[in-house]
Amino acid sequence: MRHFSCVVLVAFAPGVAVAQEASEGAEIVVTGTGLGLAPGSATDAVVVIDRDRLTSVASGRIEDVLRDAAGFAQFRRSDSRSANPTSQGANLRGLGGNASSRVLLLLDGVPQTDPFGGWIAFPAYQAERLSSIRVTRGGGSGFYGPGALSGTIELESVRPGEVGALSASLFGGSRGSIDGSAVASVRAGQGFMLFAGQYMAGDGFQPIIEGAGPVDRAAPYEQASGTARFVTDLGGVELQANLGGFVDRRDRGTNFTAIRSEGADASIRLVGRGRWQWSALAYLQTRAFASGFARIEEARSNVSSVLDQYVPATGSGARFEIRPPLGDGVDLRIGTDVRRVSGRTQELYQFVDFVPTRRRVAGGASTTAGLFADLGVEAGAWEFSAGARIDHWRIDAGRLDERLLAGGVLTDTVFQARDGWEATGRVGAAFRPVEAVTLRAAAYRGWRLPTLNELYRPFRAGADATAANADLSPERLTGGEVGIEWRPAEGVRIGVTGFASRLNDAIANVTIARGPGTFPGVGFVSAAGSYRRRENLDAIESIGVEGDIGVTRGDWSLAVGYSHADAQVRADGVAGSLDGLRPAQTAVNQVSATLGWQRDGMRVAATVRHVGAQFEDDQNDRALAPATTLDAYAELPVTTRIALVARAENLTDTRVEAAISGDGVIERAPPRTLWMGVKLAL
Repeated sequence: MRHFSCVVLVAFAPGVAVAQEASEGAEIVVTGTGLGLAPGSATDAVVVIDRDRLTSVASGRIEDVLRDAAGFAQFRRSDSRSANPTSQGANLRGLGGNASSRVLLLLDGVPQTDPFGGWIAFPAYQAERLSSIRVTRGGGSGFYGPGALSGTIELESVRPGEVGALSASLFGGSRGSIDGSAVASVRAGQGFMLFAGQYMAGDGFQPIIEGAGPVDRAAPYEQASGTARFVTDLGGVELQANLGGFVDRRDRGTNFTAIRSEGADASIRLVGRGRWQWSALAYLQTRAFASGFARIEEARSNVSSVLDQYVPATGSGARFEIRPPLGDGVDLRIGTDVRRVSGRTQELYQFVDFVPTRRRVAGGASTTAGLFADLGVEAGAWEFSAGARIDHWRIDAGRLDERLLAGGVLTDTVFQARDGWEATGRVGAAFRPVEAVTLRAAAYRGWRLPTLNELYRPFRAGADATAANADLSPERLTGGEVGIEWRPAEGVRIGVTGFASRLNDAIANVTIARGPGTFPGVGFVSAAGSYRRRENLDAIESIGVEGDIGVTRGDWSLAVGYSHADAQVRADGVAGSLDGLRPAQTAVNQVSATLGWQRDGMRVAATVRHVGAQFEDDQNDRALAPATTLDAYAELPVTTRIALVARAENLTDTRVEAAISGDGVIERAPPRTLWMGVKLAL
């Protein structure tokens, strides 16, 4: 794979030299961004969340503001204060049923999903340090890399002029909650430096709301993140250097369920903005995740440790892109990217009198390397886009080692390395018959490699246990969409998109048997639980429609997003009982609407969200009730530098069900949470 990337980079080197030469004598404008949008972007179904919205969400959390995009969903309805981090995968268009992300999440061009598990560490992202979020729904966004099955989410760091010398806030909230953040920027020659940090902590709430027992209590959390960013000009080439890290401590509301998650990221990007535009990126990510799992006896009167996991992982990668000058209205991107991830789960299990008797180590590595080309053309009232990429993938170093702590080998398996090729692409067209109307159509094919988590790590959720599967195949999606955007007046936008997609070889947690019993890869499962194993289904098919409305009238604004996704499983064999059922944790209908008012520094906003009924499990036996919530935000300036702020999450204290165990125990998402605080801007 190293040779693959080097050959391509050498082939593009002359273009880099031309770009540097062309930039000499040009006006230097340091932006801290990538190369920007190209002709043909009108063919995509896009939602942009701006900085005003990012800094006025009631919870102050990125995962909540993403719900503004119609169809966005995490595997669990809970947010990253109470949910297990491994359930925080992101999806769009009803392609759920799995806690791994089926969207490609990027921060300044760097892939952000966990190298081992494919979930997203949302506490790592501070809303105030972002300029915008761009959500592109639909698969096959090949020039960003593989993994964009249901869409691509791009987080962009704040730009010069969007934040002053210092922006800070401090909030106190319900149940002893604290939320403090600060962003500072400093001009440095022809560039700038940005420093940002956030600390969040609270006593938490009791997740179990039905079937609770003496072992249940509130689930506290403590989270912090920090970022340093340096951007400068190097004689016509822009250097962007980033360093960031986060720590996350929480538990699940009982003893023996402590969770520790932490990570650090570093990246360097060079951007040439001359006649020959180009971008070169390299990055490194480290992650460590530790979690305890508990066995809770009947009536939830006693709890004991059943599994203790520690999962270190590393991700690294590089990307190079060049845009030759082809004239006005024509844009061609050509490039290559490579990503390598490695990690292992280290587990203590089979506890006797609170002492582990066995140890399991399982893990491996995977690599993807690809070539891509993407063409965008503007021709009068028409825009066209066509992209293609070819990827080579390899899964290697896979191993499962199980031993008695007292001595003795139970399992010592080395998994055979596998590799393959994947060809994907996307084509689209947009037509403006009149200035106010745009018609769109696109077709695409995308793919995703199984995560190391899916291949090697077993896990437990309540009484249920799920085994890994080292033989999983990649997921492959084929889909298409048609849409219309209408702007009947200034400040008014109405968009509707219809889509259909088929995710072949979809990876799901499939129920194999009911407890009680001892099962391979997980050990004992009680009578209240189910034994599941990760399997490739024949497919998940999803057909639906999305609607977006944006209205700005004077001081008032309204944003509405609606998603209807009818998703069904296609399966036979061991998963045959799932055929025709809905994927787990996938709602048919979702609605989000935000009404806002703003004048002279004062801001007021209210957000109503509705999520339809969905099933907890693959068998569609346990239904999570629909829920409608109300959030509110109010900001009142006291001076030109200081403002008082009130925030309210789930103001009506709606019961939002997040999980149902096999014995009927129900877990909730956050209840009503009220905040009061102050903002400072210098």
